[in-house]
Amino acid sequence: MQTVHSLKRLLQAAYDHELDPDEALAHIANDLVLPVESCACLDISRKSRCGIPEVVLAEGKHPSHLRSIIESYVTSMGRCIISRLDPALAMTFIEWARTEDISAYWSDEGRVLVLAKGTHVEKTGGLIGIITAGTSDIRVAEEARIIAEEMGCDVKTAYDVGIAGIHRLFPVISQMEACHALVVAAGREGTLPSVVAGLVDRPVIGVPVSTGYGYMGEGQAALASMLQSCSVLTVVNIDAGFVAGASAAMIANMVVHA
Repeated sequence: MQTVHSLKRLLQAAYDHELDPDEALAHIANDLVLPVESCACLDISRKSRCGIPEVVLAEGKHPSHLRSIIESYVTSMGRCIISRLDPALAMTFIEWARTEDISAYWSDEGRVLVLAKGTHVEKTGGLIGIITAGTSDIRVAEEARIIAEEMGCDVKTAYDVGIAGIHRLFPVISQMEACHALVVAAGREGTLPSVVAGLVDRPVIGVPVSTGYGYMGEGQAALASMLQSCSVLTVVNIDAGFVAGASAAMIANMVVHA
């Protein structure tokens, strides 16, 4: 697998005519993807290319395929993030990891499993805040928290501070003044992100959550409300905690490297 530095050396060798360009291209092409049996073609260069690590979505995958993908990732990259994983299946992967001397971090609320072997995440200095309107929104917020931490950011959290008791919000805003970006998750009518965006001078990413019931429930009203926000608000899809957390982390990391 090519690192950024090894790729630079490879390109320099081609530039200096020490390596045939076609041979250099073959080296690069072979390292862009990692085929896994007949079920997957892993994008192992995503983090170096985009700054966001690849995350394996567990939903919809057969357990045997998921096992093959996870083993390949940990072997080749030393680290694997699995999202929306069934808790019972997570326990089987954690038991396997213990037999292979692989560390495992499991978030039961976020349904995210992080496996690592001989690797650690370097801190970037980025800082993001994650706020939820209700306790029911924590599962999505935890997905955002974990991916942001995997991208090197520190994370401040404040849960269950929605507008039904808006006085709970104001101390949180003060506590998060140093954050480079905020993620705000809300279900039901989805008002909290718009309120926060009208109170702070940094990017706010709203996450509609599939809480709520009846007419326009399951996050639909929250999504519609956020899309019609008067205050400047970036909005992701319903329950898209990973996208929100990764986006906030990219903003924070760009700020600290500016």
